[in-house]
Amino acid sequence: MPGTQFFRNLIERRALLYQLVRRDFERRFVGSSGGWLWGVIHPLVLLLSWTFVFHFAMGSPVPKNAGTDSYTLFVFCGYLPWMLFQETVQRSSTSLIESSNLITKTVFPSEMVPLSIFCSSLISHGISLVLAILAVLVWGGGVGWSLLWLPLFVFLLALLATGLSWIVAAFQVYLRDTAQAVQVLLTLWFWVTPIFIEIGQVPERLRWLPRLNPLTAFVQAYRGGLLSHTAPAWGDLLYAGAFSFAVFVAGGLIFRQLKRGFADVL
Repeated sequence: MPGTQFFRNLIERRALLYQLVRRDFERRFVGSSGGWLWGVIHPLVLLLSWTFVFHFAMGSPVPKNAGTDSYTLFVFCGYLPWMLFQETVQRSSTSLIESSNLITKTVFPSEMVPLSIFCSSLISHGISLVLAILAVLVWGGGVGWSLLWLPLFVFLLALLATGLSWIVAAFQVYLRDTAQAVQVLLTLWFWVTPIFIEIGQVPERLRWLPRLNPLTAFVQAYRGGLLSHTAPAWGDLLYAGAFSFAVFVAGGLIFRQLKRGFADVL
């Protein structure tokens, strides 16, 4: 089947993926005096700013079942999956335009570009995750066996982020306002994701918003693995898995249909 061949090609092009990831990572950080540290400094500054505003200025409490008394750790652990998701989707929205020289001049598998952005972002994510684990070991109660669930959720997040990235990247080739719309939608999506609070703190009449949000399951899984030492609920795992797989397949099929005209439009 043509659709199956599309996904099989993704697996067979590991060497190309490695080169694209290396190219993207070097383009972002090589030549800068701070290098990859800027990819960690920026979210940490945001984290400290949010802690000051929401915890110290507005008095937002740490939920009782959070597994920590530190609001900074609580927010940081919830922000980790969102940071990876947002960076992948937002940067992918313009990735085909930026790589137009490759797509128009050679027989190039353009679907690898958004995938390489996720893998490149995953490097920074891994560094941030290590910092979170170290912070939990120093200021929290230590880590437990529930941390072993995180690789599964990283895989599901890869499916979700890559599938959505394929869609927005392909649309951007034909509709140049797509990247702007993506930024607006990601901003709205961010504020309905329970990063600063738990679902129980949301007014009951509005709780359906974070419950329908697939990123909620990822935030809770990271907090459970790093802070409260609890396994994810099976309902959250199934919902996140089904949603991520559906978006990945839909994104691949949409991209496959739209890529036929990339060379002409670009």
